[in-house]
Amino acid sequence: MTTQPASAVIRREPASDTSSAGPMIELSGVERRFGAVRVLGPIDVRIDRGEFVAVVGPSGCGKSTLLELVAGLQAPDAGSVSVNGHLLEGPRRKTSIIFQDSSTLPWRTVEDNVAFALEASGVPKKERRRQARALLRAVGLEQFARHHPPQLSGGMRQRVAIARALSLDPDLILADEPFGALDEQTRILMAFELMQVVDRSSAAVLFITHSIQEAVLLADRILVMGARPGRIVDEIVVDLPRPRDESVLGLSESARITERVWARIRDEARAAMGGSDTEAP
Repeated sequence: MTTQPASAVIRREPASDTSSAGPMIELSGVERRFGAVRVLGPIDVRIDRGEFVAVVGPSGCGKSTLLELVAGLQAPDAGSVSVNGHLLEGPRRKTSIIFQDSSTLPWRTVEDNVAFALEASGVPKKERRRQARALLRAVGLEQFARHHPPQLSGGMRQRVAIARALSLDPDLILADEPFGALDEQTRILMAFELMQVVDRSSAAVLFITHSIQEAVLLADRILVMGARPGRIVDEIVVDLPRPRDESVLGLSESARITERVWARIRDEARAAMGGSDTEAP
């Protein structure tokens, strides 16, 4: 399949709700401590509406902590987190989270799993069934609507989780290693499916991953986190054409980005092995 030259970049459209000016996510001077140990920060990050940003870094650098701060599941010890122009004070309805564990409910059908948030929000049964079916169609699982999650493969269960995450039309999607438990081939296939579905949603995405290839394939921008205390040590614009397919991974620009990310992660991991895990308060 032919691709456009790397200079012909197609950006995803911003979310339709632009009632609030400024970025979708803004972290200013954010720090997180556990006791005397500073595990994160200071971090300053801006993510635009409709932007797909991947975060990579060595194990234990605080990537998941960063995501939980943006989700409102943790509060910073210093600095501020704003989402859609508002200071974040807890979880918000228009933010959806996809975890590594699909967290499907085994006693509910696939359709009812996707419709769970709609049901909790009081959407009438006929309407939530219609929306759930449309979402299942988008992830290629409409024919499995009446099945239960234990009857599906791990990749299929993650598709259910993606459909459920999109059920409330989020303006922000947070993904924490969503394909980490899958084999490499399934990871790539799932990455393509997520990219296609999310591109249609126009939501901003913050995507945590250990896979550099996954980050290059999906993201508009890659943030590289350093070893503890976690902070942003590099920021790379992924200047690759959209829509993307597997051929972009063979481009020289992909190789250049991959090498740059890997070199930073390698240096940070080596620094961490030679440094101290603690910091004076």
